[in-house]
Amino acid sequence: MSPLLYLAQRGTAAILALTVAVHLATIVYAVRGGLTAGEILARTHGNAGFLAFYAVFVLAAAIHAPIGLRSVLREWTGWRGRSLDVAMIALSAVIAVLGLRAALAVYVA
Repeated sequence: MSPLLYLAQRGTAAILALTVAVHLATIVYAVRGGLTAGEILARTHGNAGFLAFYAVFVLAAAIHAPIGLRSVLREWTGWRGRSLDVAMIALSAVIAVLGLRAALAVYVA
């Protein structure tokens, strides 16, 4: 793994540790508070803070996951070269697009 990929994965791991913890704490808070899905949606609709938080979450996951999967695939299957890199860039794009669409859907719903 190149130094740049190493730093990108470790940096996004730190971001994900924080965002996953906040996400789970928010879920626990909402469920314990007895909020319904509709009430949660009403609270998050139009909230730019939630949109920004989940955009950071999604982008960190879109960077982090393909780097890790690339390492696993290289080790377990011997897949190397440009095709692996292109496949992981495509996976990153899919994660980013789908995740950002979901966050935006909650924001504008």
